[in-house]
This record gives sequence, structure tokens and C-alpha cells, in this order.
Amino acid sequence: MDLPFDPVEEARRHWREHGWAEAADGMAAVTSVMRAHQLMQARVDEVLRPLGLTFARYELLMLLHFSSSGALPVTKASRRLQVHPTSVTNAVDRLEAAALVVRRPHPTDGRGTLIAITAAGRRLALTCTARLNDEVFSRPGLPPDQVEVLVEVVADLRERAGDFRTAERAG
Repeated sequence: MDLPFDPVEEARRHWREHGWAEAADGMAAVTSVMRAHQLMQARVDEVLRPLGLTFARYELLMLLHFSSSGALPVTKASRRLQVHPTSVTNAVDRLEAAALVVRRPHPTDGRGTLIAITAAGRRLALTCTARLNDEVFSRPGLPPDQVEVLVEVVADLRERAGDFRTAERAG
């Protein structure tokens, strides 16, 4: 978009001028993170779309790929991906239609179902990973020292929001 000014900074100025100074920095932080998400999502989509995947479906394939058996119950996948089970079910429906995963009966829970990655699912997940590593993850848009700072700051925000708990906060 190549604007000659930062629209988030301009919004922060307006916030202050309109008497919302106490919220201006928070608004700028939230808006900045939301815009950064849009920018990163666009880069990821550019890689995955031609391969027929969304990032949510890619994440599920990789979760299954990394699991020791290549299969997980929907509830466990939902917890690990931090999304509602319905979202996982929807992703599984699409991946199953593409023969990238299969549903199997749970071996010890007669009511449960496992989602298992297929050989085609593994191949596609690894193809996507190679492309994402090359085109996005190895060049996220910041110098390496700033990438680490960003990861730490966002991890702190996520932990404070209850996304996870480290030993320091548990005690």
C-alpha cells in the first residue's frame, strides 16, 4: 500500500486529540498486531492456496505429522491447536475429502474417533512446510534479533491472556 505515513500512528494521534489518550497506546498496539497478522496471513495464503490448503488445515496436518502415531482424537487436536472442536471437525471434513486424513475408531474409547494423517497428507504437509520455510518462515520480515524480541513479547501477551502457563507463573 506504500502510504507516505503510518496510519496506526495517525489513529493514535487522533485518539489523543479526541480525549482518549489513556487508551491511545493500547489501540495502537492492538491495531498494529491485527495489521501484522493480515500481512503475515497474506504471505502464508500465497504459499498454501495453490497447494489447496488453508493455514488451519496445514496446522492440523503438521500436528498429526508430529504426533507419535500420526493420529489424535479430535478433542486433543482441538486443545493443541487452541480452537473449538467444531473447527477441527470442519478442517477434518475438508482434509478427508481430499484424502489427506482418515477417521478411525479410537482403539480404547468405543465412542471416540481418531484423525489419522495419510501418506498423501504427510507428503503435502512436508511440501507446504518446505515452501513456507523458504518463502515465509525463514524471512518473516524482521531482522533475526527483532524476530526473537517479537516472539518473546507476543508469548508474554499470550501467557498473560491465559493461552498457556509457564512454571514461573504457575508458582
